[in-house]
Formats: sequence, structure tokens, C-alpha cells
Amino acid sequence: MMNLILVFYRIVFWMAVAGVAMLFIDFGFHQSVEHQYLVDNSYFFILFLGLSATMLRYFRDTSRFRKKAFYFDLITVVFTLVIFKIRFVDGFENYYTYSVSWFDKTMWSKLAVIFAFIREFSELNINFKRTVLNPAQVFIISFLSIILFGSVLLLLPNATVHGISYMDALFTSTSAVCVTGLVVLDTSSDFTQFGQTLILILIQLGGLGILTFASYFSYFFKGGTTYENRLALGDMTSSGKLGEVFSMLKYIILITFGLEIFSGIMIYTSLDSSLFDSQFDMLFFSVFHAVSAFCNAGFSTISAGLYDDSFRFNYFLQIILILTFVFGGLGFPIVTNILSYLKYRISTLLSVSKRLTVYKPWVLSLNSRITLITTFSITFVSFFIFYALEYNNTLYEHNSFGKIITALFGATTPRTAGFNTLDNASLEFSTVLVIMLLMWIGASPQSTGGGIKTSTFAIATLNIISLAKGKSRIEVFRREIADISVRRAFAIISLSLIVISMAILILTALEPELSLIEVAFESFSAYSTVGLSLGITADLSSASKFVLIVVMFVGRISMLSLVIAVFQKVKHKSYRYPKEEITIN
Repeated sequence: MMNLILVFYRIVFWMAVAGVAMLFIDFGFHQSVEHQYLVDNSYFFILFLGLSATMLRYFRDTSRFRKKAFYFDLITVVFTLVIFKIRFVDGFENYYTYSVSWFDKTMWSKLAVIFAFIREFSELNINFKRTVLNPAQVFIISFLSIILFGSVLLLLPNATVHGISYMDALFTSTSAVCVTGLVVLDTSSDFTQFGQTLILILIQLGGLGILTFASYFSYFFKGGTTYENRLALGDMTSSGKLGEVFSMLKYIILITFGLEIFSGIMIYTSLDSSLFDSQFDMLFFSVFHAVSAFCNAGFSTISAGLYDDSFRFNYFLQIILILTFVFGGLGFPIVTNILSYLKYRISTLLSVSKRLTVYKPWVLSLNSRITLITTFSITFVSFFIFYALEYNNTLYEHNSFGKIITALFGATTPRTAGFNTLDNASLEFSTVLVIMLLMWIGASPQSTGGGIKTSTFAIATLNIISLAKGKSRIEVFRREIADISVRRAFAIISLSLIVISMAILILTALEPELSLIEVAFESFSAYSTVGLSLGITADLSSASKFVLIVVMFVGRISMLSLVIAVFQKVKHKSYRYPKEEITIN
């Protein structure tokens, strides 16, 4: 009997997988009336199996009752039963009146199929076998899998207006998953709303990582996991304690969707409804740009980007986007630590008696302090440089307030956001060089952004100051920076320059008609997953596009992670050789 139930669960899972595949086929291809009717009824069969599997789990094992998981199951069960009532009790024609824009007539049943898939997928035993694949290898394979899968989906006929080659589909998928923003096709005019939705999903999966979703949902429904999984996820999320791994995953998901929803609402309120054909288009624009901004992707559903005449003078929209991609670029551990610090300070201020307040030293960690100071310092300096260099150039058409906001946007977006409110081709040469430096530095660790990261740049700067003062170690805020952090920082810097230099070398050989500054700008943008361009991306040859695909991928996963994935770790030895200094200068 037990074996039959397990077989039933396995059948339900694969039927849920088939249901998701049918969704992509349903949206991706034009359906005949007969075929659409067959597909619609298949959805209900899959929902019936999923409903049966969920009910059976609770009847078989009462210990599975977990409040949060139960609420999710209850909502999905009620939602599914309502769909069944509309379809089979109220009548077939009544069911087809419940439609929302492009989602088609059967949007509700398709949404329920997605919920069913999430529920069944979460029942799988996800095990990260460190003896088979180390965390770096699992991380790389997960990103590569999403990119390849996304490239196939973008080939679907309904995803584009005039069709797309596989190289362009692979480039677009890589750019979306690696949250870069470089485009070879116009996202607005060459992709349908279904294609834009696919890009949006790839951006979200790339920004958070498929392992984050899979691991947390598995833990959410099961309430536990193996020690080996905690170790692997601890490496991927940089959690200090194994007990905090899934708390960190929860915060990552809550912070991401919370800020994206808030940003989407604020973007919606900043828009002029006369610029859109419908309220749904306005809502889709808000959601797309909120996700794209938080994930530091830089994709836009406007042909000219935010440089479009209708948007580049919308300073409120620019302020919202700046706050969104800055928060996205700070990194989840930093944002979580900031929230903990604010909670502690508020509780201290509101405390009736100071004697009852528990003093907590170093609520704001050293990592957060260095990251925040570096971020604000770079932003402050780059803002004034940008404002001074472009005051009588690209900023000329803006008013006084507009110059400040546009200069701030131009100073912050190169640090992996990738949106443009100015014509990059019209920028001063010195401004272009500053932007390349900002792209190379990038965002903060464990964020949706790329680059060498602000902490790496900070450690390198502190090391220079330490050497200048004759110190043998790096000290800041009455703490000493660990040697391993210094070694990692300089390894990241060296590897980034090697990759970028190789990209420039290959691209100049493949595209001799392009200037060095154009090629260098494109290479820095691709490696740092920024997405800014001087307008050469779409005209590149297939070979050059493939080079940028590799550079974007390496930049997203980091060259150091790739090296760690390739080389086998050696066992620590108990001996040490005598130390000798090497002549440097």
C-alpha cells in the first residue's frame, strides 16, 4: 500500500511538470479551438490529481501539520475548488468570462497549475551531495541550466514579433539571468508581452537564484532538511551560523518581494496614464521595472529606455528607481543587518527604562559598516564628478532640480543597475572613463549586482593605506581584517582584470572597425553585469555576441567561484614552510 501511494505521488509530480510544460506550449504557440479545449481540460485533470495528493498527505500523516504550510495548502485548495465550481457548476461559458488581459481565458486554472507544481516540487528531497558537487559547482550549474532553458523558451513563436535566432535568444536569456541588461533586440518592439514576461521571470530567477526558491520552499513545507544541505546553503548564502541558513533565505525572499511590491506601487503612482493603452499595460510596466530595478537588471519595456522623452523628465520615477536598485545592490545580509540595527535602535529609544534595555555591541556588523561607507562615499564622489563634467553637456536640457536627480541617477546606475536617462554616446570622454570605473567596482556582496564588489574595493584601498603607514595588517573600526579576506579581494581584482582584458583583446580582433573605448566599455559592462552600452551591442557579429555571453556569465557567477569549482580543494597540512619576502618594487 505504501509503495502504491509513493507511486501516486510520483505520478502527480510528473503530471505537475507536464502541466507547466503545457503552460509554456499554450502561451508560446497559437492553438486551434479543438486543441485549446483539450489543453484546458488537461489542466483540470492535473489540478484534480494535485488536490487529491494534498488531501491524502494530511489524512496519512497528521504530524505534517505545520501552520504556515497548512495555510498555503488551504488557500490553494479553496482556490482550486472555486475554479472547479466556476467551470463545472456555473457552466463552461461562465468560466470563460473570467479573463484578464493577455493571460487568456483560462488564466485562473493556469495559475492554479503553477501553485500545484510548487507544492509537488517542494515535496522532493533536495540533497546537495558535497562529495559529488561542491557548492560552487552546484551554483554554476543552476545558473547555466536556467540560461539554456530560458533561451529555448524565447524561441517560442509567441515570444517574439518577428522571430529570433538562437544566438540572440541565448544572448537575451544570459543577459536576463545574469541581470546584465545588454540587449541585441528591442525588448519593447521585438518581444511580445509573453516574451517580456519570460524575460521578467528570468530576471527574477537570476537575481535570487533558483536554488534559493527551491531550497526555501522545500524547507517551508517539510519543516527541516539535512545537515549536508545546511552546509551547502550556508556556503551559498554566506550565513555565519548553520541555524540561520533558512532564516536568511526567508529574509531574502521577503525583502525581495516586499521591496519589489512597494517599488511597483510607487512606480505606478508616478506614471502618466495617458502614455499607456490600458491600466494593465501601466501595471505591467510598473511590475517589470520594479523587478528589473531591484535585481539590477536594467531591462526596460521602452525602446529608448528611460531616455525616452516621456520618461527622462519624470524625476519622481527616477528617485524611486534609484532607491530600488541601490537597496538591491546593497546585498541581502547588509539589508537584514540594517533592519536589525534599526529595530534595536527603535526599541532602545522607546524603552521606558534604560535599565531594561539589553545592550548589544556591534549590532551593525563590520561588513555592513564598510559596505555602507564605501557605497555612500563612491556615490557622493561620483555624483559631483558627473554633475561637474556633464553640467553643460547632457544635463543642459534639465532644470536645476532635474540636473541633480539626473546626475545622481547617472552616478548610481553604472554600479550594475544599467538604466539610462541620458544618451551614453553623447557623454564626455572623461565621464565614460568614470562610468567604466564605477561599473568595475559594482555593487555589494551577496546582492543582485555584479562587479568586483564594494567590499573588495574597500579592502584594496585600506590595504594601500595600511602599507603607506607601515602597518603589517589592515585595521579598521578596532577590528583586524582577516588575511583570507585580503587574499580573496586581490584574487577577485586580478581575475576580473584578466577576464576583461581577454574580452577586449578578442573583441578588438573580431570587430576591428570599432574603437577601443567602445569595446572596453562593452566588456566592462558585460563583466560587471551592468547593461550600459555605447550603442554597439545589436550590431556585433555572432562570435562577438558569444564572447559577451561568456563574459556576462563569468561576471555573474564570479571568476573566483569558477576557479573554485574547477580546482579540487587540498587537505590542510599541519606544517608550514619558512617565510620569505619577495621583492615587489
